[in-house]
Amino acid sequence: MTSTTQGDNNGAEQLTASVAGNLRRLRAEHDLTLDELAKRAGVSRAMLHQIESGKSTPTIALLWKIAAGLEVPFSTLIEEPVRATTTLLRRANAKLLFNSDQTFSSRALFPFDGSRRAAEFYELRIRPGGVEQAEAHATGTSENLVLVSGGPVEVEVAGTTHKLEANDALVFTADVAHSYRNIGKKDEALLYLMMTYRGS
Repeated sequence: MTSTTQGDNNGAEQLTASVAGNLRRLRAEHDLTLDELAKRAGVSRAMLHQIESGKSTPTIALLWKIAAGLEVPFSTLIEEPVRATTTLLRRANAKLLFNSDQTFSSRALFPFDGSRRAAEFYELRIRPGGVEQAEAHATGTSENLVLVSGGPVEVEVAGTTHKLEANDALVFTADVAHSYRNIGKKDEALLYLMMTYRGS
């Protein structure tokens, strides 16, 4: 059983607040009602209202749907103002995003300072047997993935499966459906992901 630390709680609360504020701002900037965004993102109006009011922390899959509906990079939804030119991102204060069954987590390894980035860097962890199904990202999005330890990990891209052993890397166009699966039986898989956006 995984214990919850004060740092985990603080990170989750900060994440919920950041997403709520950013969603309200972005929806206003795009001049969208909750109903309009719900249709564009494929997310219920009730769920959007819960997220926007800070009453619910969305899963990774939900955030991707909302980002696609708003046509903004994923990081735009979780960013927070950072003024310092040097930023220390402590693990204890990490904003962790999980899939619905908690077998997959994502940690952003860059500050959320509101700037649009050409690339984003993430730490991914997948428990043995865990799988994350990712929907197609925005057109032209690319992923550069490296398995650091654990696994093996199978990455399926548009119906083709690629098996990664430790220190293997995979670069692929992520504007198609894809998934990550830890097929190992004992160890958590640790991966690093560099995501790049077309035209950023």
